[in-house]
Order: sequence, then structure tokens, then C-alpha cells
Amino acid sequence: MSAAVDASAFSKDHPFPACLTESRLLNKPGSAKETRHFAVSLAGSGMHYKAGDSLGVFPENRPADVAEILSLLGATGDEPVTPAMLRLPGPLPLREALTSRLALAGPTRKLVETLAGKATDADEKGKLMGLLLPESKEVLAAFLEEREYVDLLAEFPSAKLTPQELTDHMRKLMPRLYSIASSPKVYPNEIHLTVAVVRYATNHRERAGVCTTFLADRVQVGTTPVPVFVSHSHFGLPDDGTKDVIMVGPGTGIAPFRAFVQDREAGGATGRNWVFFGDQHRATDFLYEEEWNTWVASGRVARLDTAFSRDQTLKVYVQDRMRENAAELWSWIKGGAYFYVCGDAKRMAKDVDTALLDIIAQQGGLDAAAAADYVKQLKKDKRYQRDVY
Repeated sequence: MSAAVDASAFSKDHPFPACLTESRLLNKPGSAKETRHFAVSLAGSGMHYKAGDSLGVFPENRPADVAEILSLLGATGDEPVTPAMLRLPGPLPLREALTSRLALAGPTRKLVETLAGKATDADEKGKLMGLLLPESKEVLAAFLEEREYVDLLAEFPSAKLTPQELTDHMRKLMPRLYSIASSPKVYPNEIHLTVAVVRYATNHRERAGVCTTFLADRVQVGTTPVPVFVSHSHFGLPDDGTKDVIMVGPGTGIAPFRAFVQDREAGGATGRNWVFFGDQHRATDFLYEEEWNTWVASGRVARLDTAFSRDQTLKVYVQDRMRENAAELWSWIKGGAYFYVCGDAKRMAKDVDTALLDIIAQQGGLDAAAAADYVKQLKKDKRYQRDVY
């Protein structure tokens, strides 16, 4: 395919079959985490990206999970199905639907109702009916939270479902978005990703993040096609390269800031860069440590503040480092700096937001309402941007 292909030729509805050119572990031996650096080739796609964009990846489910579902259904995998959620013009083989089209996690109350109607074993039926009682709402939610479709088929074998009945209850397998960790000014034909590989156990079963383990375990570097698309974002650097930039990105939240620093260095931006990074242990979890140290040594990164939560008795996080440097942070912000946050939305981003509000109030001599207005204005001016998930 010609490299001159129109960029619009590939999209979420028509992903590009890319290949991985690199997959390497970023954590050092002894880490409790598995964070990987992936390089995805865009060669021949005509696709373009900017620092701050995300890459969408369409994964496939684990073959072992698909095989177990087929076994529990008593199916070969060749059965034709037309899953309700897919709105397909015609049927496709069950194995294909379970491998690349449908999510195997997230069973719903509706499936429990269907199983209750089909169960022929009295104990199984009793348990299912009990879960559906109005007073069991929270119990049912907790029960489903711990289970995937395979668990329900295994636990209630007397409730025989046809392949079509099962797939009608399943949701579409959605692409996953990952913040891009490279700059097109440095890597025009390649996209880098920083991915935390998810592995855990629930209901006495080993589970795996669908897309993270697809990239880490099932994609062969240089051969397996990976369907991808660029998701353009409003998260991005200031047009004015003289502006200072503050970046808060613990864990894999560091990804876009690696891209930002690469981009500003390649573009000759003169504004200062201040990076806050955190993880569990400095010795094993300092992602891209050599690159950051090089940037600090060259002056490209003016400040690098790290918070390694498990390296001391009292846990320390990026928001704690912000508070320790409140006066200087306020000085940068007052001077026109842009403030960016990337990473966990549930806790980290909220804690960073609270710390920022407190710093602006204390250092700026503002009451809570005035500090909140100040932050609102920062957001309006695109000087406070978040890429959280």
C-alpha cells in the first residue's frame, strides 16, 4: 500500500492492520507490576498523529477463554450466529464472534433471568431466583462483578443455552484507547505506547485484561496484524513554545508527557518543562528513567519531582510533591504555565485537582470560591487539561 494513502482511509470503522516492531518490559526484576513499551508501525497507513492523541486498538479474546465457552455450550465454534448487539447483515461463525467481536466479561441481570428460566436443577434454579429478588439487588451486583460469562455457564450447567441465546446477551468487544507516548516530530511513522498489563484473579479464576494481554502475550512482534486507528484529542501542547508546562503523570500516565517533551525538544520550544512522576518503587518502577535523567541533565526538563509510594513507611504520592513545592508551582502558574494531568481518574486525578485548588487558594491568598473560579478559568483557557481514565 502506498504511503500516500489518504489519512481518512483508516478510522475506527476501518482500522489499519499495523504491526508491533517492539515490545519490552519497562519494570525491572522484582517489580509487582508489568508495564510494557510497545512500538506500533504506521508504515503504509498514511495516518498522522500529534502529541496528546491516543491510539485505538482492537483486541482479540484469549483462545483458552473462547475454547472453554465453546466446551460449556457443547458447541464446535462453527455454528452461525447473528449477535443482537452487532447488527450484522448476516451470520458469522460462533468462534469468530467470541474471539474478535464480543466481550466475554460483564454479564448482566438479563442473563441471570434467562438462566433462571432455563435451569432444570432445583438448587441452581433456587440460587438464580434468589439473586433476582428485589432485596438482592446489591448481592446480584457483587455476584456479577466477580464473574464473566464463562463462570455463569460453568456454575449453572443445567440451564442449557444455544449459541444464539448466549451471544444475544453479550456486548460488543470495544477498542481500547492508549495515550500515545511518542512525538510525530521524532517518530513520524511509529507510535509508542506505555501499557500496564492487567492480570488478576476473581471467583478463583485467573483473569486478564483483554487488550493489554493481547498486546503482551498474543501479538507476535513483526508478524501479527493489530487493527488500530488514531483517536485525535483536545489534549495537547500550547501552540506557543515559550510557555512553561507542568505535567503530572504517575504510572502509565507518564506516556503523553514523554511525547510532550520529545515534541518540545524537536520543535525547539524554549518554555520550561516540569514533570511529576510516581509509582511504587524507584529501583523497579521508574518508567523511562534513563530518558528522564538525560532530559534533566541537558536542561530540557527543568524539574523532575518523583514520588515512589512504597519506598518509605509513609506513602508519598505526586499530589504530596505538588504541595511540597506549592510556592514554585504557583509562581509557574501565575506566570502563564500550562498544567496537565494524565492517569487514574478515580483517585489520583481527584487528589491532584484538590491539591491544585488548595495551592492556588493558599499561595494566591484566595478563598475557596475564588480559587475554584481561578481553576475554571484555567480550564477555559486550555491551561488545565486532563487525560484521565
